[in-house]
Amino acid sequence: MTIPPDTQRGRRLALPPAFSPVVLPFDSDGAFAHACRIAADMPDGAAPLVWAGPAETFDIAVVLVPEEPLRTARRAFLAGMVALAAAVGAHAPPEMPVEIAWPDTLLFDGARIGGGRLAWPPGCGEDEVPDWLVVSGMLIVSKAYAGDPGLTPASTSLDEQGFGHDDQESLVEGFARNLMKTFEVWAEDGFDAVGRRYLAHLPAGKGDVRLALTETGDLSDGTTRPLMPALAVPAWLDPATGRVRL
Repeated sequence: MTIPPDTQRGRRLALPPAFSPVVLPFDSDGAFAHACRIAADMPDGAAPLVWAGPAETFDIAVVLVPEEPLRTARRAFLAGMVALAAAVGAHAPPEMPVEIAWPDTLLFDGARIGGGRLAWPPGCGEDEVPDWLVVSGMLIVSKAYAGDPGLTPASTSLDEQGFGHDDQESLVEGFARNLMKTFEVWAEDGFDAVGRRYLAHLPAGKGDVRLALTETGDLSDGTTRPLMPALAVPAWLDPATGRVRL
């Protein structure tokens, strides 16, 4: 997997050179939608990392250029989840675990705080190399608009967990750095090394259940849980609002 080589919100983003920042206005339709629109017409050498969303939502997406068939390239989504968890975890105290509920939901101290999703070109066959992939993540910044947080105990927010406003820019930078690092591990040590990092974030991975990932990213935990159909409808996404479920 390779990442082909500004508008500003606050200070200038310090991203790895492979990324080109695209910061959308608050009234945009989101990083995921924008990245999917521009992916097909992306010029060679461009690597847009899109940051968007209203004040209540942290929304980020990156366009990747795969080098293998879709059936295995889809594992880039798991690498993206590792990067998102690492970016959030860098701001969290050690006693507040950042976990992943298979396959796409990010948990902070046991409560849902966000999730990730994946897109690829329509009509791309499993054995074809996709022209692009979009890996995206979304986090709850604030639940102030939803009233008393006690009414939505299954979720939490960056605000509730003590993240400051400036931390959002640090999260963008951290996600980019961790994504680059994760793909470097993949290239040097194979996907199994990335897979171990992903599995370490699963709550079940801390117990006696033996977990493994197949070459197509499916989860084996005594049974096989396929990745592709699980990504079709993100478990964390509220279709009514287009945001993380509260």
